[in-house]
Amino acid sequence: MQPYLFPYIGYFQLINSVDKFIFLDDVNFINKGWINRNRLIFSGSVSYFSLALKQASQNKKIEEIDISEDSKLLLKLERSIKESYKKAPFFSEAYPILESRLFLSDLDKISEIAKLSVLDVMKFLDIKTTVVQSSGLYENQHLTGQDRILDICLKEGAAEYINLPGGNNLYDRNFFKNQGIELSFIKPNIAEYKNFSVAFEPALSIIDLMMHVPCENIKEMINA
Repeated sequence: MQPYLFPYIGYFQLINSVDKFIFLDDVNFINKGWINRNRLIFSGSVSYFSLALKQASQNKKIEEIDISEDSKLLLKLERSIKESYKKAPFFSEAYPILESRLFLSDLDKISEIAKLSVLDVMKFLDIKTTVVQSSGLYENQHLTGQDRILDICLKEGAAEYINLPGGNNLYDRNFFKNQGIELSFIKPNIAEYKNFSVAFEPALSIIDLMMHVPCENIKEMINA
């Protein structure tokens, strides 16, 4: 999967279901995707938050893109999140993870910030899956689509490749089966929980969940 910025719980359910998870960080950036943005609740309404990027383009690899140095935008985002979540029951546990990655980090690449946001949450939730990044590891950037994914699976000696439901339209079971690899899809289990939204909105950033639900309960949801 591409590295996403504090992704939703389904991303972590996928990570938790595999032996090895691979950040696909040497593929083209996706505009208006989840690499540099996600959704939280601001003043009772679901809205996007994002890290501003410098000369972002779908013609660049994710690993090549820098974040903006506009401190005013970052300060505005910090104030908005604090104001919206300061009364959340688990603000003191969850906010430091967000703060260290978004507001105190000295990293300049969005790929690094997004990857570390995932690793921080994995540590918080005690998810032990091995994680690697594709850049500089598999030497197969000349391949695209499922050809590249298959090549990674073969080089890893994988018996099974697991993806989220969106992969149904991208990957062919017989294509993998012919190489001795089972193709599976995990359906995220997104349980409702009480937050600041009037009506429950599924698939918000994991940060919203961490703000409102005890860590042990989230671990149960990850395993569901």
